[in-house]
Amino acid sequence: MKPTVHDIAREAGVSLSTVDRVLNGRSDVRPKNAERVKEAVRKLGYVRDTNAANLAKKRRYNFKVVLPEGANHFVETVAEAVRDAANAEVTDRADVEIVHVNTSDPHAVVKRLKALDLSELDGVAMMVPETPQVRDAIAHIKSAGAYVVALVSDLPNSRCDHFVGIDNFSAGQTAGALLGRFLRRETGSILVTTSSMVARDSIERRHGFDEILLRNHPNLKALPTIEFYDDPDRISETLSHALAAHPDLKAVYSMGSGNAAMLGALTGRTAALGLVVVAHDLTPVTRQALMNGEIDAVIVQNVGHVARSALRVLRAKCDNATIYEAQEQIRIEIILRENLY
Repeated sequence: MKPTVHDIAREAGVSLSTVDRVLNGRSDVRPKNAERVKEAVRKLGYVRDTNAANLAKKRRYNFKVVLPEGANHFVETVAEAVRDAANAEVTDRADVEIVHVNTSDPHAVVKRLKALDLSELDGVAMMVPETPQVRDAIAHIKSAGAYVVALVSDLPNSRCDHFVGIDNFSAGQTAGALLGRFLRRETGSILVTTSSMVARDSIERRHGFDEILLRNHPNLKALPTIEFYDDPDRISETLSHALAAHPDLKAVYSMGSGNAAMLGALTGRTAALGLVVVAHDLTPVTRQALMNGEIDAVIVQNVGHVARSALRVLRAKCDNATIYEAQEQIRIEIILRENLY
């Protein structure tokens, strides 16, 4: 028979209200009594049913998911996955709201984060670049007792409680390995593009990419990263310049999620020039490009898994429950036209 809170109170020699305060992490308990309760919990092997406890208290979780604003197919797929995950979490009594911010302006991000009602907030999952201003805003959120999860792109120098996403260094290594195999007998340059190198995922992918090329494929030279800020005119001009300046160009590696502009600029050029293209994230745009042969491979993370994991981690943090790392690990997948799902 499973031990109950009544058993804990009896074993510790304290009241039920004292047991409740200790189990809920409240500080208004004498240290000696708190230690008695914790010792009773260990001795009896008590495991708290947090779902039942929350249901009994009619507690609802209040979570915000902060995503970049603007036209970005990958962000749209993440937002849809969050909505699906939130609907699936109804029995766990979670209210989930998506908040869009202008991630190109750190001050706008901070202004939006500081506008959140912290008195009602349990946790935030955010996909934003890490800047000093954002780190300060995260510290402000956490000082109010809310938990913060980094989504897709890590925030390692902030006080985030967890990161949900693929290992982006490994993802960059994967891109380097793929292009090395595609271009095994070739010598030449690779154009590397992204929307912005402020994003941590792009920084880590570039490091991983360079590490593999330098170590295993010295016949290939990665050019300096081109940032195009989702601007079709900028990437088109940059690509034309790169093709003229580097006649030995053999491939394009798109590190960021803004693939629509890049693919638009490449239309008609990949086949004519024999360019190999590797990109990230399966969206309607990259899916069609795979089918049309405009992209050779897409490195993917399951956004449904990402969204569900973020909400599970936030709930576990709120309940002081165990996070099962194996369940929350987001794996890297490689999609080709032949295995397109």
